[in-house]
Amino acid sequence: MPLRPMLLAVLLLAAAAPHAAPQAVPDTLAQRLVACASCHARVDARGNQVNDSYFPRLQGKPAGYLYNQLLNFREGRRQYPLMTYLVEHLPDPYLREIAGHFAAMPPAAHAATASAMAPQVLERGRQLVTQGDSARKLPACVACHGQRLTGVEPGVPGLLGLPRDYVNAQFGAWRNKDRRAHVPDCMAAIAARLSLEDVNAVSSWLAAQPVPADPRPAASIARPLPLACGSAPEQP
Repeated sequence: MPLRPMLLAVLLLAAAAPHAAPQAVPDTLAQRLVACASCHARVDARGNQVNDSYFPRLQGKPAGYLYNQLLNFREGRRQYPLMTYLVEHLPDPYLREIAGHFAAMPPAAHAATASAMAPQVLERGRQLVTQGDSARKLPACVACHGQRLTGVEPGVPGLLGLPRDYVNAQFGAWRNKDRRAHVPDCMAAIAARLSLEDVNAVSSWLAAQPVPADPRPAASIARPLPLACGSAPEQP
């Protein structure tokens, strides 16, 4: 059959073929939030996040912390244009739903990565994380983020299972005032007291630590916290 009649026949057969019914997409919160996985939530069979190393996990973080971060993006305390665009018109109750959705998911994390840093750098990081530096008014990270560094309900995030690049970027954002939190902004105060060498030591040590078998946030922590923190206020 000549090419033109053959093409015409194929088109006629295609036109005559029954069209498949469009697949219905469920209108659920989980379906609406599938797009978040393109940056935050893709994991491999072992539960490790497989995205670019800049993006943190969302699953299993305290709901209060996630809600505060959505508010911070919406209200300009955190600067990331894509996130601002996504949440700028969303009301508070919907942001709470989103936070609760991710908080209820099983935690997932980046696997610990072997560090190429010198042992003395990692030891400095361990000291700052577990003991702090009283001479410079730097509290230990565990004093707020929990002894297991998996966070504390309802508003303090975990520090293990985060990419080193992400931790470095957040300290940089606090130092440059591109990231802020509710006043008093305790992390901004801490970031201002850390040298760049300290930041490198802390992020390198944290990224090299394995995530506990049970990475859920702690239910509570000793109060008062070493610094007043607007995003984790003291209970009346």
